[in-house]
Amino acid sequence: PAKTRPTSSGLNCQSWRLSVETRNFIDSKLVPKECAAYVRVYMQGTQYRRDCDMVADIAIQYAKTVKVGGDGKDIWVLDIDETALSNLPFYSRPEIAFGAKPYNWTTLGMWMKTGKAPAIPSVLRLYKELIAMRYKIVFMTGQPEIYKVTKISNLKNVGYTTWENIIFKSASDRGTPTKIFKSKKRKELEAQGYRIIGNVGDQWGDLMGDSTGKRTFKMPNPMYTVG
Repeated sequence: PAKTRPTSSGLNCQSWRLSVETRNFIDSKLVPKECAAYVRVYMQGTQYRRDCDMVADIAIQYAKTVKVGGDGKDIWVLDIDETALSNLPFYSRPEIAFGAKPYNWTTLGMWMKTGKAPAIPSVLRLYKELIAMRYKIVFMTGQPEIYKVTKISNLKNVGYTTWENIIFKSASDRGTPTKIFKSKKRKELEAQGYRIIGNVGDQWGDLMGDSTGKRTFKMPNPMYTVG
């Protein structure tokens, strides 16, 4: 089972994960080495799936309370990595250790270019429910446009077959923090007349700033944080 008692250093990994998810740790760069095994069990076990399912269930319940307009302007914004798609096959590698060991972005980029990231089942279920309710979907990621072709193919291959728009960072956005970039793009969507009903992401940077939407939904991710 995942370790819940304090480690030899006095760190309780379950409490550490809660602090990450509630953004009490803002500059957490690596998973503490004492908690690598705990994160492995959490991510590969049933609790992560149950936590994702609960987020999806709450989002679906909320979506059903909104009367969708007939003008096609009611949208849900979905993040891609660790929200719609899972990079767990990459993070589970021994040299990455679920975020407990440093890695370079070149290696991550090589993995993403394979286009083999599986869907997170609960988010795919949420996506299908939203489509059935006649919401429009906008995918928004902090990843650069060099991954656009691969990500689109990956999304379609695992079941995300239609959307209103998909937004990546352009060359001019390079270096812009996720929170600022996504705030800017959401404001642009609203300026085009869209109403952001829901906003789903695994990072607080996905869900903070301007034009966040009527409701935000945080997916669990103790492996890394992005500002």
